[in-house]
Amino acid sequence: MEDISKSKMPHEFKKKFGQNFISDTNLLAAIVRDGEITKDDVVLEIGAGEGSLTKQIAQTAKKVVSFEIDKDLIERLEGLKLENVDFVFADALKEDLSKIEDRLGGGKYKIIANLPYYITTPLIFKFLEGSQNLKSMTIMVQKEVAERIVAKEGGKDYGILSVMIAFFGNAKITRNVSRKLFYPVPNVDSAVVNIQIQKNKFDIDKVFFSKLVKAAFSMRRKTIANNLASGLDISKTELSQKLTNFDLSRRAESFSVEELVSIAQIMKK
Repeated sequence: MEDISKSKMPHEFKKKFGQNFISDTNLLAAIVRDGEITKDDVVLEIGAGEGSLTKQIAQTAKKVVSFEIDKDLIERLEGLKLENVDFVFADALKEDLSKIEDRLGGGKYKIIANLPYYITTPLIFKFLEGSQNLKSMTIMVQKEVAERIVAKEGGKDYGILSVMIAFFGNAKITRNVSRKLFYPVPNVDSAVVNIQIQKNKFDIDKVFFSKLVKAAFSMRRKTIANNLASGLDISKTELSQKLTNFDLSRRAESFSVEELVSIAQIMKK
């Protein structure tokens, strides 16, 4: 998420990195407010770009560690001379999580990121599933992805992403962002999502719950009984005997997160 300055040589946008820059300072400041960043916060930024959002975060946060995959931006970013910012020119998705958190000082931190579509889901899960120190994520994503993140049961957008994010915390869309604010102009609008992390929100092993949810949604047109029987290698008869309080002829998309947790707790036994 980057500032376009006519006084600079134009940056060669790289499609492989999903680069779409933005320079609206009001929007950038609003994203920092959405992230509830204070002078006591350590922030991990993913996707520094030319540093416009980085500067906004740095004005508010105690410390910023900012990852940027495009090494052609090294000179521009280091030229900003932001004293409380540590730029890391590497792929945050591939970097070992423990090494990332060591750079952050080993304590609690918040994430702010402008995520290309192709890394959105894996990057969210990298931190949700792997970190014990993450307090919140404030991410700009494609609007349709944002709607899937916050979706509730019963709708077409509700699925594995919705369930697993609700398992780890509480998500809300804080603002919609027109595609016209980006350069190059993308094909879709975006939205900012804030996810407040609640560790141990539910009393169930996260690895088993994730396996059960993936099984439940494996074939959306089939009943949850068919999907769980196949995905968990258990007969439908045994499922019915264990899950007597649930209508297993329903599809997974009709089950709330709380219902899926209850099913997981029973099946785990």
